[in-house]
Amino acid sequence: MLWKGRRQSDNVEDQRGSGGGFGGGFGRQPGQFRIPIGGRAGGGGLSTIVILVVLFFALKACGIDPMQILAGGGGGEIAPGGGGQITDNSARTAPQTDDEMKQFVSTVLAETEDVWTGVFQANGLTYEQPKLVLFSGQIRSACGFASAASGPFYCPNDQKVYLDTDFFQQLSRQFGASGDFAEAYVVAHEVGHHVQNLTGILPKFNQMRQRMSEADSNHMSMQVELQADCFAGVWGHFTAQKGILEQGDLEEALNAAQQIGDDTLQKKTQGYVVPESFNHGTSQQRQTWFARGFKSGKLSDCDTFNNPI
Repeated sequence: MLWKGRRQSDNVEDQRGSGGGFGGGFGRQPGQFRIPIGGRAGGGGLSTIVILVVLFFALKACGIDPMQILAGGGGGEIAPGGGGQITDNSARTAPQTDDEMKQFVSTVLAETEDVWTGVFQANGLTYEQPKLVLFSGQIRSACGFASAASGPFYCPNDQKVYLDTDFFQQLSRQFGASGDFAEAYVVAHEVGHHVQNLTGILPKFNQMRQRMSEADSNHMSMQVELQADCFAGVWGHFTAQKGILEQGDLEEALNAAQQIGDDTLQKKTQGYVVPESFNHGTSQQRQTWFARGFKSGKLSDCDTFNNPI
């Protein structure tokens, strides 16, 4: 990914080394939406018709036209430039130093800002930019405490993405998903949750799952997570149009999606899989939905609630 020399976002808060955490129970807290790094369980089924009806009226009640949001990804003015060309460059490596990592994350966040601002404008809406918090060890968010072991996550309560950049080393060394675009996919996925938050999907999901069984909640969680993967793919589509992707970048993102699928993680962490316990999606599902968004660049192709997963 040809990211150096591009605009960097001002919405990055660097809290590494600040001792932002205060001890206590870590892990996934209520309201957090994260990239998984372990074999946590979930699964089950819930009528997609019921989900769609509830989400439709929830969005309408918020003054948001869901048909506009899902009507398309906007035009070429969102990401002018390279016409979808992917260039080749042999120096395609992920950032190494802490300072370079912050620059990289700030650049990726800026790219998401540009794309989603354009997409929202194309649909007559205003995109509210999220903050991204870099932390080390542990952190306290508006969704509760978290540690690096939780993986990157998005907190809708404060509209912030939280990222311990050591996760990227774990992604490469432990899970075999290296490369800068693999790391960019992680950021774009969490920003995808922010898009869901702005359009009313996450608030309604958080409200509905309080009344759901664990199986139904985890199934809907899969739909939410796979849609965030698809939204990350939409971002990748317009980023490719700028001509800043290199040969092999798409493969890096797809490999990362494969490595963090529920089935793959469970095989690595416990030696067997429990399909009814999935809550993020299988490797194939995560790859499929990212690729779908990447290919079309249309939000209408990211309706995981109305398509089999």
